[in-house]
Amino acid sequence: MKPHFLSGIFLSATLLASPLTLWAQTSTSPVSQTGKPGITSNAAAASVQTFTLANGMSLWVKPDRRAPTAVHMVWLRVGAMDEVDGTSGVAHVLEHMLFKGTPLLPAGEFSRRVAALGGRENAFTSKDYTGYYQQIPSNQLEAVMRLEADRFANNQWPDAEFAKELEVVKEERRMRTEDNPRAQLHEILSATALMASPYRRPIVGWMSDLDAMTAQDARDFFRKWYTPANAVVVVAGDVDPAQVKALADRYYGGITGGAVAERKPQQEPAQQGVRRFEFKAPAEQSYVTLAFKVPRLASLDVTPEHDDALALTVLAAVLDGYSGARLERTLTQGENRLADSVGAHNGLMGRGPQFFYLDGVPAKGQTSEALEAALRAQVQRVAEQGVAEHELQRVKTQWVASEIYKLDSVFNQARELGVAWVLGMPPDQSTQIMARLRQVTAAQVQAVAQKYFGDDSLTVGILRPQALSGKPRPRRAPAGARH
Repeated sequence: MKPHFLSGIFLSATLLASPLTLWAQTSTSPVSQTGKPGITSNAAAASVQTFTLANGMSLWVKPDRRAPTAVHMVWLRVGAMDEVDGTSGVAHVLEHMLFKGTPLLPAGEFSRRVAALGGRENAFTSKDYTGYYQQIPSNQLEAVMRLEADRFANNQWPDAEFAKELEVVKEERRMRTEDNPRAQLHEILSATALMASPYRRPIVGWMSDLDAMTAQDARDFFRKWYTPANAVVVVAGDVDPAQVKALADRYYGGITGGAVAERKPQQEPAQQGVRRFEFKAPAEQSYVTLAFKVPRLASLDVTPEHDDALALTVLAAVLDGYSGARLERTLTQGENRLADSVGAHNGLMGRGPQFFYLDGVPAKGQTSEALEAALRAQVQRVAEQGVAEHELQRVKTQWVASEIYKLDSVFNQARELGVAWVLGMPPDQSTQIMARLRQVTAAQVQAVAQKYFGDDSLTVGILRPQALSGKPRPRRAPAGARH
């Protein structure tokens, strides 16, 4: 397993993208609060202009003239973490329901019209946000803005349509979680590692909550969170910012809405001792994952915790950031190898608590406990011996090269802006974070390896494989699934 810390788009009821996916050569002024654009750039193709509409909705525009295409997105700063116990999964269910019509469009017509324009579209829900997007020829931007603004303001659906779509979501949960032992293990891991944080609940929702969910639950969630002041429109591609601003004023500016609902603090209490669980499920191989609580990068302010979050990200890359990195070379190679696969990943950013993960699949004849000990020993080795400068340079060089290529994707550029806005970061957050990552020293990496990997921050989950039944349970594709 090689979860590169900058990768991972997940257009489903889980997570869309890590916060960093571009090496964008830009610097951008803070978001304007006056409706006037903030414009700065080190490269003409990468400049971002930011606006605030009269109703509080944000607008971020990034021109890229290399191809006659554009990506239009609406992001809301609301996701699974904003739900309450008893209605887990409602953010994701509501995302599905926004495709079910308005007074002007019947269910399914939105998607048919986008396809007729030569575009593609979908939506996504994460713990932190919900988003809707269309990628279209740039001369069709006004048409999709009209469509998206209509459903943002006027979506409606009968209870019978909700009940039908809820069954689609349940089948999605069965296929993606209940039929996937590792997905189930990670669901249990979150619920075990966290006590108070809303991150402990699954994005798709607990099945019992889905069984009890009503159409009114979704409507109430919509009224609470789908307000212009809690949303940003992101447009990237072959567009003129002034024209995009005029279109946004025309189609989004008249949407009414109140202030963003107050968010109650839900701070996770300090963990005091290792937490451990075993999960039995039909599977061919065992699997072990270790989750250590670590600090997150909550802003671009320079603080000791933020510096540590960045150093932990570098540590993950040293362990598992390239072919033949430490974990792979040490644990999966040779006659006495311990693992078939191993991985390391640091959750750098998010609205809630983050973890540093180590995981792996034991090789035949090896135990999960042996692999668990070996994974921890590799971190301890860094804590005692440090890392070589050539290791740091290798991962940093690879980051720069891989992120440059991602500029070719207009979708990635728009996605980066949406994530930045949700997390309260400036449009050029990727550039600033990458610059700081490149400044991380070997001493900092060694220091975080010494600091954050004790038992008091650790939760361990082990999958104990059970005999396979032989016949898979019959499945139907969840018709209407958005992902």
